[in-house]
Amino acid sequence: MAVYDLEEQEQISELKAWWAQYGTLVTTLAMIAALASVGWQGWQWYQNRNAAEAGALYFAVQQAAETQDAAKARDAAGRLIGDYAGTAYAQLAALLSAGVQFEKGDLDNARAQLEWAAEKGKDAALRDLARLRLAAVLLQQGAHDAALARLEAAPAEAYRARFADLRGDVLAAQGKAADARAAYQAAIDALAGAGEQATTLREVVRVKLESLEG
Repeated sequence: MAVYDLEEQEQISELKAWWAQYGTLVTTLAMIAALASVGWQGWQWYQNRNAAEAGALYFAVQQAAETQDAAKARDAAGRLIGDYAGTAYAQLAALLSAGVQFEKGDLDNARAQLEWAAEKGKDAALRDLARLRLAAVLLQQGAHDAALARLEAAPAEAYRARFADLRGDVLAAQGKAADARAAYQAAIDALAGAGEQATTLREVVRVKLESLEG
């Protein structure tokens, strides 16, 4: 028994020595790990709460769009942009609300929301869509040079034809028939491999092109 007691005393002494050397470090690391875990859980909770609130606001924008309530759509989209700008909901809400404003003839508010979506939105494809719609608003307002500026940067492949088509519309409105024809032809070329789903757009652009050729 004395041998075992001696061995236990040696182990205890070794443990005390080890703890004296490394105890503070172990305690610090344990505290850091605990704080990191709590922080991560808090961040997850915060993210989930924000996503839920942003989703609820986007649903409000959708409902307002269905009833063509421009004021409610604008207000809900404004809250999303103000409080949850980093979410995809904000960009989608800006696009949806801008459509309602456009239909109601409120081009200034449509323009403001599309400018935010085009410049600050997180999703590149949605930024392209916002640029396209913003250029259409600018054309409606007679701001031809500003519209062309929005269409200048190359969009994603899916929007190439629509960008070229709208560029043709702007150039035609400026009286630049030759440039408009070139833009319409570029749109038709971009639609060459698009298949049946692009038939309507291709026909519309073709009619525009033929009207300028006369």
